[in-house]
Amino acid sequence: MSRIGKKPVELPSGVSASLSGQTIEVKGPKGTRSFTATDDVTLAVEDNAVKITPRGLSKRARQQWGMTRSQVANLVTGVTEGFKKELEIQGVGYRAQMQGNVLKLSLGYSHEVNFEVPNGVTVTAPKQTEIVVEGIDQQQVGQVAANIREWRAPEPYKGKGIRYKGEYIFRKEGKKK
Repeated sequence: MSRIGKKPVELPSGVSASLSGQTIEVKGPKGTRSFTATDDVTLAVEDNAVKITPRGLSKRARQQWGMTRSQVANLVTGVTEGFKKELEIQGVGYRAQMQGNVLKLSLGYSHEVNFEVPNGVTVTAPKQTEIVVEGIDQQQVGQVAANIREWRAPEPYKGKGIRYKGEYIFRKEGKKK
C-alpha cells in the first residue's frame, strides 16, 4: 500500500478540477495545468478532492499510484501558490540584472551571458547578487534555475559561482607549498 497514494488531494476554494479520460485539468487563481496519468491508475474527482486508486496490484501500478498522486498535488500547489527557486551569486564582480525578457549575467567571462527567459516562468533580480525564478510548473521552474546555475556552478576552493539559496558547498583546501 502506498502511504502517499492513499491520501486524497484536497482542492482548496477557488480551485476546480475536471477529468477527461486519464487527463486531469486543474484551474486556479494563478492559471491552468493538466496532467495525463498512465492506464495503471484510476482518477476520480469527488467531495472536492481528487482520489487516485491503482488498477490491480502489479508493481508498476503501485509505482504509478504514489507518483500520480504527487503530480496531482503539485498541480494544485502550482495553481494556488506557485513554485519558487532562489539563487544567489557569490564572487567578485559577479552580478545579474534583468533587461526585458533577458537575464544578463556577468560571471567573470570575457563576455556577458544573456539568458533568454522561457514562457511560463518569471525571473527577477531583486539585488545584483540574487535571482528569483517563479512559475506554476515545478519542473519548469527547477529546470530554468538549473540552467542558470549551470553557467557558473559553485566551485569548492573559493566558493565562487551561482548557488541555490541555503545550499552548502563543501570547501576544499588549496595545494600546499
